[in-house]
Amino acid sequence: MKNKVVVITGASSGIGRALAKEFAAKGARLSLGARRTELLEQLRQELHETEILIVKTDVSSEDDCRNLIDGTVKHFGQIDILINNAGISMRALFEEVDTKVIRQLMDVNFYGTVYCSKFALPHLLKTKGSLVGVISIAGYVGLPGRTGYSASKFAIRGFLDTVRIENLKKGLHVLVAAPGFTASEVRKAALTNDGSQQGETPRDESKMMSSEECARHIVRAIGKRKRELILTFTEGKLTVFLGKFFPALLDKLTYSHMAKEPNSPFK
Repeated sequence: MKNKVVVITGASSGIGRALAKEFAAKGARLSLGARRTELLEQLRQELHETEILIVKTDVSSEDDCRNLIDGTVKHFGQIDILINNAGISMRALFEEVDTKVIRQLMDVNFYGTVYCSKFALPHLLKTKGSLVGVISIAGYVGLPGRTGYSASKFAIRGFLDTVRIENLKKGLHVLVAAPGFTASEVRKAALTNDGSQQGETPRDESKMMSSEECARHIVRAIGKRKRELILTFTEGKLTVFLGKFFPALLDKLTYSHMAKEPNSPFK
C-alpha cells in the first residue's frame, strides 16, 4: 500500500475512520470524503505524517462525488483504491415508514456508490486498481425493520458484481466487503419511520467486532485482491450459508433474533 492513493467516503467515523488509520500506517496517501470535515481535520492532525486531502462530500450529491474524485486526481495525479464506505441505516417497519426514508437510504448508500464509482472508474482502470463497496450481511439477507437498508446493500452488491464482470479483462479489482454487526455510529444515526435519527443504539456495541478489526480485514482483502469478504462466523458466514441452503429457517431465525432488540418495532 506504500504511496497508493486511497479514496475513502464516510471517513469521519466508524469503519471509514479506522480504514484511514490502517492505510496511513501502511504508507498510503489518502483522500477523505465526509460531510463533517471538522472530524476529518482532527484525523489529519492525528495522522500528521500522512499526506491527506480532505473534501467535503455528501455522497447523495452527484456533484459532490464528482468533486471528490476530480479533486483527488488533481491533487495526487491518480487513484489506486476507492472505498465506498459512506452509509446510513434505518429502523422501522415498512408498513409505518415514510417512503422518503427509503429514498434517502438509496440516495446515500446505493447512488453514493454509483456516483463515486462512475467518476473513479477511468482512473482505476489506468492503475488496475481496486473498487470496493462496504455493504453488510443485510446485503445477503433481509433484516426486518430495515427494508431500505437491506435493499440498498443488495443493490450495491448486484451493481459491483456486474461492474466486476464488465471489466473482467481490464485488470480491475472489485471487492464487496460485508461486515457483520460492527461497533460504529451507524445505529445511533439510523433513521426512524419519520426520518428522524434514532439517537441511541439498540444493541450492545461492546460485544461487536471493532471498527479497527473490521478495517484490518478489509485492507488485507484488498491486498489479496479478493472478490468477496464476509466477516464474523455466526452473523456472517453462517447466515449466508443458511440463506443459500435453508432460507425458510433463516427467515425464522432472523425474525427471532431481531425481535429481541430493545424497543423492536415488531415482536
